Amino acid sequence: MKSEELKHRITLQTFSTTVNDNGFEVEEWTDFKELWAAVTNLHGREYFEAAAVQAENTVKFTIRYVPNIETAMRILFKGKQYDITSIDNIKYANKFIEIKAMEVDSSG
Repeated sequence: MKSEELKHRITLQTFSTTVNDNGFEVEEWTDFKELWAAVTNLHGREYFEAAAVQAENTVKFTIRYVPNIETAMRILFKGKQYDITSIDNIKYANKFIEIKAMEVDSSG
């Protein structure tokens, strides 16, 4: 992967619980890290495997290696939210991570 392919800005978010000024717990998504990423749709065999489980809105994000990324996080990209379904440290080289994420349906 070439660094010029990482041309899209994404935000990784974590779900956290905090206590507000009134002493009540508030659950919210907070920004973990902003990153540059290569973004592609699934194609070929990957697409058909995702379609078999009704995950057609799956997108592949490739980023530089960042430790502590988990499937409990989500990605914000171009005003849409994506739930992370899988994380692959490519060849365990700690250089790039491939994240597959499914678009969250915001219609309710």
